[in-house]
Amino acid sequence: MKKIVLLLLSLVMVLTCFAGCGGKTEDETTTTTQTTTQVTTTEAPVPDNVNLLTGLKGLSDEAVGKRPMAIMINNIKASLPQYGIYAADIIYEIVTEGGITRMMALYGDYTKVPNVCSVRSCRYYFPIFAHGYDAVYFCFGANETLGYPTLKRIKIDYFDGKTYGSLLFGRDAERRKTMATEHTGYVKGENIPEALKKEKVRTDLLEGKSTAFNFLTTPQAPSDKACDWAEIKFSYAYYSTFKYNESKGVYYKWHSGKAHRDSVADKQLAFTNLFILQTDIHNYKGKQIQEVDWKGGDGYYISKGAVTEIKWEKKNEKASIKFFDKKTGEELKVNPGKSYIAVCKKGQTTLKNTKAATTTNKAS
Repeated sequence: MKKIVLLLLSLVMVLTCFAGCGGKTEDETTTTTQTTTQVTTTEAPVPDNVNLLTGLKGLSDEAVGKRPMAIMINNIKASLPQYGIYAADIIYEIVTEGGITRMMALYGDYTKVPNVCSVRSCRYYFPIFAHGYDAVYFCFGANETLGYPTLKRIKIDYFDGKTYGSLLFGRDAERRKTMATEHTGYVKGENIPEALKKEKVRTDLLEGKSTAFNFLTTPQAPSDKACDWAEIKFSYAYYSTFKYNESKGVYYKWHSGKAHRDSVADKQLAFTNLFILQTDIHNYKGKQIQEVDWKGGDGYYISKGAVTEIKWEKKNEKASIKFFDKKTGEELKVNPGKSYIAVCKKGQTTLKNTKAATTTNKAS
């Protein structure tokens, strides 16, 4: 009998030791597995009011799930200063005839677009880029050789100040006192919702269109390669320069040597992200009109005081533009905030780390 009791006591001690040393019962194992599964499969939903162009909260309720607006901006020096562009979420800058650049400003909230001036005519590659965001496009006329044919061929929804009229477009009376007429056209931003409704233009974003970039939840530098100064020399007379303000976390923009300002906002343009997209650009059939390869190439992504090399592609006229880390081939992760996108030739970009006085890529 004593032997049986001793045997039972020994068995209890062994089981107790096993449990205390990390062994789990079936119930404990099941509970742990279920908890782990819940953590790995559950993702925090993206808030409805996130601006799809910036990755930041702040959209009005009316703009949730709606299309962005894309407005052509006159950027010739004689037209400066512009206004309404500081509010843009993304700005494209691309060369046109004679080395002059033109810009396209994209706004993620169509209910909050300010008056924008000066608005100028379409060059065909701008609506192609706008089409990738499912944007409604605004211009003041278009180039007859490629502009109007492209607008009609790709069937983008657009408003033209030369034909649409005073609900959306006007001439700035004050600017007309000192500037040529072509530098005075503006879009009446507050009337955009009314015009879309009147013309029965679709406002809901196409299914499948999501954020403009693969946004990070926690901002970070794209690499350990410092870059606090960048310049794109589109031509001898037109170049854009960016200087990083570490305390603000943004790159301030200069237009051909002068601070690029919005006269109504009374602020200098500033961006969290800079994209420099290199591609083939040449004269179209011997004319001054520029032909731009919008399908892809290489380039740079600059943010948080650092730079990394990228690849970019746009598979067709309607497709969204995609960005990839050149080294890993993975989709680029981008910091939330406003973005500037330059489309330029190779050899037109100079990047520097001014603190170390080193040049990353010297323009030729």
